[in-house]
Amino acid sequence: MQIPEQRYVDVLLEDLSLDITEHEYRPLVSIFMGGGTPSLFSPESIARLLAEIKVRLPVSPDLEITLEANPGTIEHGRFAAYRDAGVNRVSLGAQSFDPRQLNQLGRIHGKDDIAMAVDEIRRAGIDNFNLDLMYGLSGQNVEAALSDLHQAIALSPTHISHYQLTLEPGTPFFHRPPQLPDDEDCYAMQMECQAVLAAAGFRQYEVSAYAQAGCQSVHNMNYWQFGDYLGIGAGAHGKLTRNGHIMRTERQKQPRQYLLSSAQQRVVLNAPVASAELPFEFMLNALRLREGFTQSLFVQRTGLEWATIASQLATAQQRGLLELGPDSVWLPTELGRRFLNDLVSLFLDR
Repeated sequence: MQIPEQRYVDVLLEDLSLDITEHEYRPLVSIFMGGGTPSLFSPESIARLLAEIKVRLPVSPDLEITLEANPGTIEHGRFAAYRDAGVNRVSLGAQSFDPRQLNQLGRIHGKDDIAMAVDEIRRAGIDNFNLDLMYGLSGQNVEAALSDLHQAIALSPTHISHYQLTLEPGTPFFHRPPQLPDDEDCYAMQMECQAVLAAAGFRQYEVSAYAQAGCQSVHNMNYWQFGDYLGIGAGAHGKLTRNGHIMRTERQKQPRQYLLSSAQQRVVLNAPVASAELPFEFMLNALRLREGFTQSLFVQRTGLEWATIASQLATAQQRGLLELGPDSVWLPTELGRRFLNDLVSLFLDR
């Protein structure tokens, strides 16, 4: 479907106006334009959207504005205009440098396109960029995973998102799953790649996120610390704390239906998260962080008493999955990081 840009921006701003009518006006610290290929939108549309957001909301002086991009759709000279519009960070979906893997993943770009995209981003004066890279791909071994990683590092990104391929419902791979490496092979890839990333100056601060000094993603850190965020656009999800209740929002997923619906019809979910579900929701995010979380963050972000999770914390400690570190920070042990799903499941409402 060809998206009518001006109409889509109009609708995005309608969504925003609807969400902020009851929203506490806290400074906006990040904007992430993702979900598909937003870099197909003209710089003029991006500029208009960003300018209108700044009119409607107070913004941090260090506002991080990330644009997601596909290496196969980047036009020469366009990123300079995105930079002029306010974009100061790019997330590039490289996924792999292996032509066979890219073909299996259904990507339209090749390894040369990734290098050309990085060059285009740098020429635009945007030095802060992320490369998305997968491992655990069909037929992949440790050597192949390391080869992908070395090629990514050679492009000198400030951030690398390095994550294992998962078979998501609704995708072709889910219905026709390829032969993937087993858990032990994937763990070996993860460990060896982590060592290479550390040696290259990339500090792991979340399960799948590695950054050079000072280049952690502000936007994603807010997710992992169970912060609030507005979600506007087709298929967008949001989380807002209102009057002591944590609300989840979701918009129409299909762009055509989204554009044809009224502002209220576009909201397919606007419901509070039950108190009993909050410990799991919080831990699902916070336990991904290498530096863990504090008691005060849990209480502040969930509104619950610390005693609510006392028994789960004790069980996690007894099983060697969680520990209380310096400065009263709770963090997963090495065993807890390896079996993170088991650790998080302890906080499910049963």
